[in-house]
Amino acid sequence: MSLSGRRFPVAKEGAIFILPLIAITFILGSLQFRVTAGFFAFLTCFVIYFFRDPERSIPSGEKAVLSPADGKIIKVESCREERFFQGPAIKISIFMSVFNVHVNRIPLSGRIIDRAYRPGKFFSANLDKASSSNEQNALLIETGDGVRLLFIQVAGLIARRIVCWVEKGDLVERGRRFGMIRFGSRLDVYLPETARVQARLGQKVAGGQSILGYLP
Repeated sequence: MSLSGRRFPVAKEGAIFILPLIAITFILGSLQFRVTAGFFAFLTCFVIYFFRDPERSIPSGEKAVLSPADGKIIKVESCREERFFQGPAIKISIFMSVFNVHVNRIPLSGRIIDRAYRPGKFFSANLDKASSSNEQNALLIETGDGVRLLFIQVAGLIARRIVCWVEKGDLVERGRRFGMIRFGSRLDVYLPETARVQARLGQKVAGGQSILGYLP
């Protein structure tokens, strides 16, 4: 969304929630239902807050892998990723609460060489089984040097809508907005095992700003 050439700081996906809430608040206020109108006014403000979409200063460095989401790092571990990497990788999981910015950003410049959506369950996004069982949307990027990076949008307990604005074959730039998950969720990032990881357990990160690690 834009206003006079400037980007409006609320994600357009929020309009279907925000506009009806504003209308309901106005109608209730006009009918003098002050307490109910006050509740809907509060709810409207919270939904606007949830769908906020601030601008970010993207750090330089082609080898620096950016966090695709705001939130808290709940896992940093070596693992085997069989669906896309089909081999060893470093997994970094970021949990987004309802209080975090939910617009997701591209962690690394390159081409989207695969995209795979999978329906699933809606376990709490901070549980390990969410990565394997929940509804999710996976994106695999390949850089000009042939290095691959996988990141997966994972729905949470009350997140029922994964939004993705990029497709297989798209050329994308690091820091670009690529989607969002509505109402609490998680992002899993898989780096090559040779990457130099900067992320720490418990660290708070900002999408498009915080650096998770560096490619070899």
